[in-house]
Amino acid sequence: MYLRTAALAALLAACGVVDARADGELALDAAFARVEAFHPDLKIFRQTAAGLAAEADRAAQKPPLTLGAELENAFGRGAASGVGGAELSLNLASVLERGDKRAARTALAQSRLAALDSAREIKRLDLLAEVARRYLDVVAAQALTRIAELDREQRTRTVEAATRRVQAGASPASVQLAAQAQQSRAEIDLARSRRENQTAYRRLALLWGERGAEPAPPAVQAPALPAVPDFAAIAALLEATPDIARFADERRVREARLQLAQSEATADLNWSVGVRRLPGGDWGLLGGVSMPLGASSRAEPGRRAAQAELAALELERESGELGLYATLSEAQARLAGDVAEVTQLRETLLPRLIAAERAAEQAYRAGALSYLEWAQLQADTTAARRRELDLTLQAQRLLIELQRLTAQPFTAAAATRAARDVQP
Repeated sequence: MYLRTAALAALLAACGVVDARADGELALDAAFARVEAFHPDLKIFRQTAAGLAAEADRAAQKPPLTLGAELENAFGRGAASGVGGAELSLNLASVLERGDKRAARTALAQSRLAALDSAREIKRLDLLAEVARRYLDVVAAQALTRIAELDREQRTRTVEAATRRVQAGASPASVQLAAQAQQSRAEIDLARSRRENQTAYRRLALLWGERGAEPAPPAVQAPALPAVPDFAAIAALLEATPDIARFADERRVREARLQLAQSEATADLNWSVGVRRLPGGDWGLLGGVSMPLGASSRAEPGRRAAQAELAALELERESGELGLYATLSEAQARLAGDVAEVTQLRETLLPRLIAAERAAEQAYRAGALSYLEWAQLQADTTAARRRELDLTLQAQRLLIELQRLTAQPFTAAAATRAARDVQP
């Protein structure tokens, strides 16, 4: 269980989401540790386990002994007046359980307790995946802020160049005003990105109970483009995931319920022993045995219901596997498409746009290009940067989903670090 947590942190670190050892940066594994130590969704499982353990102890108890007393022929009329002719009986009674009912009850309670581990692991992975997503939102906000700063720098240079051309009489005043308007828009975008940065960090900090998060979020590392894991390899990991393992736990629970329902078909024996004081001071022994009739017919509906629940579980498991497989397939395919598009943006489109924008600036300053052509190239460059960032972040989110589904690292470096992190 702890290996999977380390694997999730190691995977994201290996994919470039965060450098956990960078000075002055918020580490993702530190965020994981804070959430695991604080979040009530994980703490509640300890109380649930304590309650199920108490139920297991109660299920293992034998039927209680019952001590009884009876007084007959007393405080009546005639010969039964007073207590002189009364008969006093003392008895000890209990139930002799047949059909291994106590073992069946204990097995059911123990199976429910064992199934709690899978439920907790599923909740834990879901929570850690949410931490990773919110952390990625902080990464996205800071990366967008950097893009907005670059755009503002571009627009500032444009205003400076347009001002010189207007002062030289080479351009109308409208060009300078248009450049200043674009500069103002870039400053508005930058301010919005900084506000979103603060909001994203507050959402992250709430997961570990920090309601008054600092207004200046700590720095995080820019996102890197993840590698695409092999689909056959990650599909083979589904059998070991908590989402599938829970069906094995649930099967044990339903088998225990069936065993308990079948044990109800065997009637229990009620027994009692005791002594009776007879009139005249004599004493005699008492004993009795009783057994309810029709136990098998009364238990039959419960047995059929338990068998139906057990048979339905296999269908639920098949449906769950199909859903997980479909989600895994879609996420892996979308990840491959995003990685391919980002690669093209980085290797072809962005370098050409940046080079074109620089050449346009030189041409504009030399009077060989119009303002609108330069401004359009600036807008195209900024849009391409944002598209590249969006696709990179989307690829990281898809990778988080793959990691949540499989609970395993996909790279050798991640696996090595995961193993190291769980060593004492």
